[in-house]
Amino acid sequence: MSEAATIARPIDAADLIADMGARARIASGLLARTPTAAKAEALRKAAAAIRDAAPAILAANATDVAQAQTNGLSSAMIDRLTLNPDRIEGMAAGLEAVAGLDDPVGRIIDRAERPNGLVLQRVRVPLGVIGIIYESRPNVTADAGALSLMSGNACILRGGSEAAASNRAIHAALVAGVTAAGLSADAIQLVPTTDRAAVGAMLTAEGLIDIIVPRGGKSLVARVQAEARVPVLAHLDGIVHLYVDRAADPAKALPLVVNAKMRRTGVCGATETLLIDRSYQNPRPIIDALIKAGCEVRGDAAARAINPLVMTADAADWDTEYLDSIVSVAIVDGVDAALAHIAAHSSHHTDAIITEDQATADRFLAEVDSAIVMHNASTQFADGGEFGLGAEIGISTGRLHARGPVALEGLTTYKWLVRGSGQVRP
Repeated sequence: MSEAATIARPIDAADLIADMGARARIASGLLARTPTAAKAEALRKAAAAIRDAAPAILAANATDVAQAQTNGLSSAMIDRLTLNPDRIEGMAAGLEAVAGLDDPVGRIIDRAERPNGLVLQRVRVPLGVIGIIYESRPNVTADAGALSLMSGNACILRGGSEAAASNRAIHAALVAGVTAAGLSADAIQLVPTTDRAAVGAMLTAEGLIDIIVPRGGKSLVARVQAEARVPVLAHLDGIVHLYVDRAADPAKALPLVVNAKMRRTGVCGATETLLIDRSYQNPRPIIDALIKAGCEVRGDAAARAINPLVMTADAADWDTEYLDSIVSVAIVDGVDAALAHIAAHSSHHTDAIITEDQATADRFLAEVDSAIVMHNASTQFADGGEFGLGAEIGISTGRLHARGPVALEGLTTYKWLVRGSGQVRP
């Protein structure tokens, strides 16, 4: 049955996900045994298919963007949604980058020999079937599909309604490339409905889906965590802090702050709260530069005293992921106060310090409990591609299984291999 026909008639979400999950389970078993070269070739063919389909993808995206504008989506959401030739080329190049990465499947983590002669190994294996639920960004369709396939996993993708046409066009290109390489079309599946019931069915698909990865706003992640009966690899808010220490170099601090906030305001690595040491020699140019760049600055009393254009920050600002040209600014009494503020308000995603004092930097790196902690670098580098991972399926802010940018290795687990020569246990 065609995708259009599937969308047109009423769908029982549980039956739909059960069928997709059963087919994904078969595909995952095949992928787990697929050689690295064959998986890489499938991704290279998928990259070529995306380039060939660029006009169709752009046309579909234009439809999504026009509808998003009609629906009054924020400028940050529209930026996340919008594709252009450069972003499509970035998707294709991302697939090729993943194809060139070392395959973690089959990698021996460690080996030991017991006194009784048993030889033990821990070996990386795929997770199985991954369900990815995401919003806004159509590039996630390509990134998630590529990372899942290369790590030997089948995936079931459920994108947001605002990007439905774009996701379908990208998925069609992925499937064309994967099947041209002789792999199963069921390796990368896209849920063919925007009915929210499909999300609920994925969350309760025990035995069919092995792990759920949510990528979206707080309400999506909260729903997933509340309803899921399968393990969740959570990407929570990116309430990202950047602390300008008293020993920061002003020549580094100003461009770092502006880039960290304004390069792309809608990404999860964008700085949302700026902390400035009260003893920092001249904070005014930093705040002036943010305002000049078009950023709305909200601050505490001390920050407002620096520049009269700074607006009043309320209690909610310190716990807000703006994903927009807005930043909250607090003037703090040294690294102790900065660490206390971050501990109270961080979402454990990314936090950074600007300083030339190595001891202070080392303390900050050691004490901040976030998935990514940076020194003298823009928080916009919080990205799997920038970390050399090719792409990412998300940034995990939890503490179990995987943390930070989750790429190939984060989509594997391990099993124990035990080899004996007839040993019996006394």
